[in-house]
Amino acid sequence: MMSDLSSLAGLVSEPSGEIDSSASNRSLRLAEKEKRKGEADPFGLAVKYLSQVEAGTVVRGNDELERNMLVVETVALSKGLPPELITVLLDLALSLNAGTVNCTRVLKFLVPATVVPQEAVVKGVSWLCAGKMPMNAQVLFVRWVLTVFDLIDCKDNLRSIYGFIFSFVTEENLCPFICHLLYLLTMREHVHPYRVRKLLDIQAKMGRQPFLTQLLALYKVFRPDLVTLSLPSKVRTGFKNHSSTWKVALSAVQRKNKGAVLVDQSLSLDVKEKPSTRKRKLHHLAIPPLSSAFDSNSNKVFCLQELRSFKELLENIHSIELPAQMGSLLGSSLALHYLDCVQDESASLRLNFWLGHSLQEEFLLCPGDGSSDNTSEARRFLSTILFSQQFLQEGFSSTESFLYKFLSVWDGSLLRPQILDLLSDIPLMPSVYMHKLLFEPLKQLYFTSTVFFKCSVIECLNSMLVKWLTWHSVSALEGGLDISLNSNSTMTMTLSGFMDSVMELVRFVGLLASEGLRLENCHVLLLNQTLAFYETVCDMFLKYSLPLIIMPPAGVFYPALFATDSVSVDRLGYIMYRYRKNLTLAKKQEQQREEG
Repeated sequence: MMSDLSSLAGLVSEPSGEIDSSASNRSLRLAEKEKRKGEADPFGLAVKYLSQVEAGTVVRGNDELERNMLVVETVALSKGLPPELITVLLDLALSLNAGTVNCTRVLKFLVPATVVPQEAVVKGVSWLCAGKMPMNAQVLFVRWVLTVFDLIDCKDNLRSIYGFIFSFVTEENLCPFICHLLYLLTMREHVHPYRVRKLLDIQAKMGRQPFLTQLLALYKVFRPDLVTLSLPSKVRTGFKNHSSTWKVALSAVQRKNKGAVLVDQSLSLDVKEKPSTRKRKLHHLAIPPLSSAFDSNSNKVFCLQELRSFKELLENIHSIELPAQMGSLLGSSLALHYLDCVQDESASLRLNFWLGHSLQEEFLLCPGDGSSDNTSEARRFLSTILFSQQFLQEGFSSTESFLYKFLSVWDGSLLRPQILDLLSDIPLMPSVYMHKLLFEPLKQLYFTSTVFFKCSVIECLNSMLVKWLTWHSVSALEGGLDISLNSNSTMTMTLSGFMDSVMELVRFVGLLASEGLRLENCHVLLLNQTLAFYETVCDMFLKYSLPLIIMPPAGVFYPALFATDSVSVDRLGYIMYRYRKNLTLAKKQEQQREEG
């Protein structure tokens, strides 16, 4: 019996050993699987590790920290980071848990793949207020915020801490960047007397700095009663370019993730140096979509992107909220209707600021590869600006400033139709500025280009003259003695000043045409474009009520008179007939005035 029990016990014990062995093997398999999974996803493990780094962690000689940091950095610069990881890494950097060196390192590879959570930036500002970070890290953080500003998903909470951000204007190293950030965030309710006084005090200590002037100019738009300081009507130099650290990476990531989110990476108003090549690399020239500046569901506010008809625009015109990105107004007929109706100076200022950034950054500051994709993108962008200007029947001041700079580096072929069309929209300017800003660069291009470019320039200047004369005739009908140079400018020009500008333009075209016809052996196309210009000139008195008659120079008259084609001779005959009609009427009116 005992032997039977022992054999039975042996039979029972054998399965138990098999179960233990099976469980042990299963644990080993799971551990191996987890290990393989970790090896397959090193980025996930690296993120997990960095999210658990605490204050006091040893940084120097910490190979594990360095290895995980390198993994995240590589992915961030190639694919970008998701919103939740932006929050984690920004907190890691600004808390200094990983040390000061890693703080600046993390900020430099903090490239968003889609959007930046607003709360991450707000928390970043709170770390800024804690005063723990060194000054170079503070500056780098604010520069990063400026670069990704258009990617921040919403800005209402950021505007609610406007006062905390404003407190940093007293820091000399931070002041230029804080002023730029305040410029982007400022609304009417943010402008208070004590803030104006503080900026004026800083200006008294630092001198008239461009970044202070820009912010004061915006404050003056919202509250002219508070800012009595005389400011220039056009600030030629603005905020510096702060995006160079992240620019290339942002551009690469956004092109890989095309269609996710649009961002304006243009953050400069000034041109530091001329590029070495005439071809431009156009990094990002898309018009941003209409989107609200707030997460507000209030019935009192009507968002522009919700408009579907002109009737809706009229019904809600007093409760419409401007979009988060003013560039989104371009290309939208209803949005442009609203901009034209309300005549909001702050909206115009914001739009010109955005447009000036985009044009000058992408066309003047970027090295080029001249690829067809970039050229077609730029062509669409400039065509949208042209559509908007033609819709508003007025050019943007930022476009005008850009053209004056671009002409000095333009080769005459890049985007020629769009550039010349924009050039024809340039508003009237005093004759003293015309030679330096317009005539000299055009003259250099004209005499070194083909006959077809010469024809395009004459056609462009003819269109410009027609717009100037139409502008004058409308002002004359309205009974105005002075002509406003721009609806958003207080600058005006007298009738004599206007006549001087027109005379300078006509004489300049006469010079170009005479020399061009001589160089091109009286090319028939150039001759006909020149005669089309003088068809406008000969009727200035009758058609546009301008008491000015300027005859064509000999270098234009005689080539047309002795032309071998009958069309040119016929057009010259018509021009001389119209000159006679204008002169006869002018003399008749003069006699009536003398008799009266």
